[in-house]
Amino acid sequence: MTIDDVLKKVPELKEYIQTMPDDIRQRCVVKVHPPGYIIHQKDAPLDYFGIVASGEHRVINEFENGNVFMIERNEPIDFIGEVTILAEKPRTSVTIETTTESTIIYMSRKDFEYWISRDIHFLRLVSRKVAFKLYRSSYNRGAKLFYPPHFLLLDFLTRYANANGIRQKGQITVPLTRQELYEEIGVTVKTINRTIARLKDDGIIKLEKGKITMTLEQYEKAGKYVSPFSILE
Repeated sequence: MTIDDVLKKVPELKEYIQTMPDDIRQRCVVKVHPPGYIIHQKDAPLDYFGIVASGEHRVINEFENGNVFMIERNEPIDFIGEVTILAEKPRTSVTIETTTESTIIYMSRKDFEYWISRDIHFLRLVSRKVAFKLYRSSYNRGAKLFYPPHFLLLDFLTRYANANGIRQKGQITVPLTRQELYEEIGVTVKTINRTIARLKDDGIIKLEKGKITMTLEQYEKAGKYVSPFSILE
C-alpha cells in the first residue's frame, strides 16, 4: 500500500501530508496493523514517527508490579512518537496498542525532525494535537480520585454505547473483561464487580453471559445521571 492508496481511503489526510517533502514521502512506509498490535513498548528506543491515518489505539502505562493504567484512547488522524521526539528523549514513556485495524504511515525520526523544523504548517498540526491531548488530560486529572466508582463506570459505558451506535442498534454489549474495565477506568476489579452488581440491581444495566449489556432506555437513564458531570473525552 502506498500513501496515494491511503489518501483515496482517507481524504482528510491530505491536510497533514500536503507539505511533506518529496524525498521524505518516497522513504515513507505504510503498514496496516491488526487489533491488539503493540506499536511500541514503554522504555523502547524510538527511531521512527508515525501518522495514524485510520484505526484507533490506546495509550497505556505499564508498571513493574504488573499493573496497567490506561492513559487515553485516540482516534485518527493522530501521531505516533511525537511527544518523545519533541521532548528530545531517546525512549518512549508509554506503550501504544491498536484497538482496531490501523493504517499508519511511518518515517524515520530523522526525517520527522527535519520536516517539522522547516514546515510551520505541519508544526502547527502536530502542536495542536499535542495541546488537545494535554488539555483533555488536564481537564480530567483527578477524576478517578474524586468521582465515585458507579459514576466512572457509567460515564465509560455511556460513551462506549454512544460510540458503538446504541441509538441505531437499540442495545449494545460491552465485550471487555473486568481486567480491561479496570485498565479503562482505574477502579479495582473487586470494586468494579460490586459496582456492576449495584447498577444491575438498579436496572441501569443487564448482564448476559457475564458481559455488561445496555438497552437504549437504560442508556438514556444513565445519561441523565452522568451528563451534568460527564468527563471530557
